[in-house]
Amino acid sequence: MPFLSITTALMREQADVFGDLLMEEGAISVSVVDADEGTPAERAIFGEPGATSGLWDRCQLTALFMDGADGVEAMWRVAAHLDIETLNFAQSTIDDTDWVRENQAQFPPIQVSDRITIVPTWHEASNHAKDAINIILDPGAAFGTGSHPTTRLCLQWLETHLGRYQQPQVLDYGTGSGILAIAAIKLGASDAVGVDIDPAAVEAAAYNAQQNHVDIKFSTTDRPLQYVADVTAANILANPLKVLAPLLASHTREGGALVLAGILDEQSDDIIAIYRPYFDLAVWRNADGWACIAGRRISAQN
Repeated sequence: MPFLSITTALMREQADVFGDLLMEEGAISVSVVDADEGTPAERAIFGEPGATSGLWDRCQLTALFMDGADGVEAMWRVAAHLDIETLNFAQSTIDDTDWVRENQAQFPPIQVSDRITIVPTWHEASNHAKDAINIILDPGAAFGTGSHPTTRLCLQWLETHLGRYQQPQVLDYGTGSGILAIAAIKLGASDAVGVDIDPAAVEAAAYNAQQNHVDIKFSTTDRPLQYVADVTAANILANPLKVLAPLLASHTREGGALVLAGILDEQSDDIIAIYRPYFDLAVWRNADGWACIAGRRISAQN
């Protein structure tokens, strides 16, 4: 069955409500991406909590309609409702199998390092080296598919440092998709626990662990956490990380390691200062404006 695909460019304040109204007009799906993707104007939107918008300044919206549905008229009705007088869009007809293939083509395997590859289920693992680690993971509702620099930085840190600990226990706080906990087990951790504020993320993480044939305990933050880790990883954002310093310290063994990500380069000094009573931290590596901070728990008494 063919579908009608319509794509248009909108400003940030228009895109979200425009998509909602298109769904009411009969669109079967709406996606929004950065209109400046692949250009120097591209920017990440993993902003701090409390940000006014979760969209880009210029958005590219694509709506899919069933064949025969009047998608063009729906576009104009929504534009009129929002007092948008000029609307430029492109339309095309795609086959249903092409739609699936086109969607999957957006998510190829991600080579994190020479050793670690993140592989969606519709791809075959391509890294067959003896020490290769292929993490089976589909894009989904939870953050952490390896496409963002913060996730890759954490994975690279784990690959580089986890072997220094004898069968370490790992805490993945803000686990999202569960990717860091899964990688930790595959890298030799004896045990891993993943914690997240979002029940949907915990459910997704448990499913991903099952797909990778690893045994990991996942729970939400509203449940008591009785766990002290040799290595604690938290790939969240700077503001929540500031609040979490005492808690992460309480769950990290003296002499154990902490790795933090989700931190913009210019936020690094503030995070290091806040964690100084508990950890000796420094910037380990940077990528695309993001910093990975890591170091050692200095005193379990703090």
